[in-house]
This record gives sequence, structure tokens and C-alpha cells, in this order.
Amino acid sequence: MKKFLAGILLVTLSLTAAAQKKEITKTGINFGPLPAIGYNSNHGWHYGAMTDVFWYGDGSKYPEYVWKLNVEASWFSKGNSIYHAFFDSKYLLPGVRMSFDVSYFGNKTSSFYGYNGGSSLYVDALDVITSEKNNKYTFSNQGQGFYLMKRNILRGMAVFQGQFGQSHWGWVGGLTYLGIWTGHAENKDLAGYDKQTRQATDLSLYDLYVKHGFIPQAEAHGGHHLEAKVGVVYDTRDHENNPSRGTNLEVCLYGAPDILNKRSPQERASYLKLAVHFKQFFTLVPQKLVFGGHLAFQGILAGRTPSYLIQSLQVINFKQLNPEGLGSVHTLRGTVFNRLQGESFAWANLELRWSFARFVLFNQNFILATNPFFDMGMILKPYNPPTANYSAFAADTTPVNTINGELYVAGDFYKETKQSLHLSAGIGFHVIMNQNFNINFEFGKDFFDGQKLAWKNNDGSGLGINVGVNYIF
Repeated sequence: MKKFLAGILLVTLSLTAAAQKKEITKTGINFGPLPAIGYNSNHGWHYGAMTDVFWYGDGSKYPEYVWKLNVEASWFSKGNSIYHAFFDSKYLLPGVRMSFDVSYFGNKTSSFYGYNGGSSLYVDALDVITSEKNNKYTFSNQGQGFYLMKRNILRGMAVFQGQFGQSHWGWVGGLTYLGIWTGHAENKDLAGYDKQTRQATDLSLYDLYVKHGFIPQAEAHGGHHLEAKVGVVYDTRDHENNPSRGTNLEVCLYGAPDILNKRSPQERASYLKLAVHFKQFFTLVPQKLVFGGHLAFQGILAGRTPSYLIQSLQVINFKQLNPEGLGSVHTLRGTVFNRLQGESFAWANLELRWSFARFVLFNQNFILATNPFFDMGMILKPYNPPTANYSAFAADTTPVNTINGELYVAGDFYKETKQSLHLSAGIGFHVIMNQNFNINFEFGKDFFDGQKLAWKNNDGSGLGINVGVNYIF
């Protein structure tokens, strides 16, 4: 115990001494190689390798970088994988910011909780790993969750931004290729998965949605789209990745004609959408306490969104590798992943960011911060594909599972309900290096108890945990 206390005292004294040093101006190249170790309550344990490479040049732009390169190869314990490369620079091409992204997300066991929030019943006992024995499902450390599907994504993106004169207003334009492959969850350890034929034999919510046309047959296995976007930006923030004051507004039109898929005119899903993000930051205590607020809207203007794209979020400058929602780590922290999937929706994030320690260590500038937060969101226009057969779904008596003596059948899992406001709250802890590299640990909880009586608003009964990078806005 004495050695432990002495060690704590030594670390405290070291950090206190380091804190006396003035923040240094970074120049030249700076590497941030790290093991990609983390945890997400929706995807499991995260492991692999990642690195951020920053070029600060002569330091005249610090804390901004001249250019940044991010590379990651990592995997999750629930069977998913990430291969990602991203390049960003405001200064290589005078007057134009360039961002390029090439990513592959291998989501063989992606969570799928249905459409329209409370209209889709969530039963936490089915959101676990199960296995089959003697034609009965039992819970174990291997198997198939009812709320799982395959959703592999290949993304290539190029975005260009510039300013209007010397004002705070700017323009943005870009192209994104999206290739998405969907289907029943795939994993050799899943219950109901025939290893010889490599086919699933059990029933999932995805299967029910395909059966009753909530996922049209033409979209059941995904599709390909070349998406264009154009918009305007207003930005007075003092720093993009760790602001203490200022306003940021993004207004973006984006869409894609359904021309890359072999579909009949009746089956095509072309779309035009609007995305608006408003972020405001106020300094409450200089160098210590900042209030941050984020209001967002995303909705359909014309056409129809393909079923496999309704959860994709449109943001100009990514804070997360693959922003999706509503729900979970990108929007409503503490809810289950993509809980609120609708054609149009809005959400808000409010938080206090308290930087309780600043110091220089290993020739790097560090900030330790915490951020209690409050999130809310709501579906404004439900997603209702023209092929959906509501009466057949409601009348479907196919057994799904028996939980605590209560039999759940297929028809239990979709009922038309009035959309309501969904709420969550929590707290995070952040380790920030050189104002740009941010490792976060966030814990959130939705406001409902997870019981069937509250299923109109039920967004998960456990504590949402995420270990990742960056603030979410």
C-alpha cells in the first residue's frame, strides 16, 4: 500500500511539474500510433492498430495542422472489421480544403432494430447472443441475436471546401461512392448457421422485414450509389476539433439517382435530402469550462431513401469513422445502435466540457477533460416503403422466442405508434493531445426502463459504453 501511495504521489508531482510548462507550438511531423483498443456496447471489444500523422510545418498554423493522415485496421469481437484511410488538408491547395476517404466496414453482425423507433418493439432479452439446443434457444456465449444483420460498406469520398472572400462563409461540394451489401447475419459461430452450406436457418428481425416488404426485395441485398453533395458553411470557431467559442453552421443538399443498380423503374430508389447542423460554443471559464450545443436535422426532400441507407448521417467533416443514427455513439448516446431509423429526423446534443488538467508530457500538449451530456432526438417522418404490408406483418403468428414464459411472435415487432421524443444522458472522459487527437470514454443511459410496458419509448435497458475518438460534435 505504501508503494502504491508513493507511486500516486510521484505521478501527481510529475503532472504538476509538467503543468508548469507553457503549451509548446508543434512543428514538423507528429505521429500518434496507437493500438485500436476500445469497447462499444453495440459491437463489443475493439482491437487493432491506428495512427494519426500530422504535419504542422513551421508551426505558424498551430493548433491547426497543414495536413493530416489517419489510417486504421481493426476488428470487433462481435465479428465486424474496419479498414480506413483518410487525408485532410486546408493548405496544400491554396484557398481549398481537400478531404479524401477510402473505407471498408465489414459488418457481418450489425445491429438492426427496425424502423421508426417505438413502432418497432425492442426486447432486451432478445438482444443477446443465443444458441439452439433441442429446438429451443438458450442464452450462451455463442450464437445469434435476433437483432442482427449483415451490412458491409465500401465507401470512397472526395470533398472540397472554400471560402467566400474573407468572410466566415464558405462553400462545399463532393462526391461519395457507397457500395453496401446486406443480408442475414453471417458468422460461423452463430446458432442456426449451417457451416457446410454457409446458410442461416434461424429467424431474425431482418428476415421479417424482408418477408413483409418493409425491406423491398430489390434492396434486400444492398446496392450501389454515387452520391453528390453541395452546401454552404458558416464558421467562427476558434478551433475545429476542440473549440472553446464560436458558431458553426452547415447546410447541405445531397442525393443520388438510382442508376448503378439493375432495377425496374418501380423498384428504383432515388433521393434528394437536406442536412442541417448548427453548433454553438460558449466559454464559461477561460481555459476550463465550455458549453457546447448541437442542433441537427436530416430529411427527405424528394424521392425515397433506399432501406439500407436511411441510417447514414450526412456531415461535412467527419468526427467519427462511419456516422450513423439516430441512436448510440454518434447521436443519442446510451440508446441502442441506430434505434430511430426514419425518413426524416432531428436531434440535439448539449454538454459541458470541463478541462480539469493541462500539461506538457513527452514533448506533447495534453488536456484531460470531462463532459456531462444530455441528448434528445425524434423521428419527424417515418420510413414507409411502398412494398410494406402492415396487415400481414401484424397478423404474422410465426413464433420468435419465449422469454420468461411469454411467447413473442412476429406480429409483435411492428405496430403503428405516434412518434415521441427520445432522451438520454451521461458523462464522458477525454484525453486530448495537441488539440487534435482525442481519445474518449463515454457512458450514457436512455431514460426508459426497458420493460415491455414502456416499449413505445424503449431504447435499451443497459448502460451504453463507448471507447473511441473525438467529441461527437
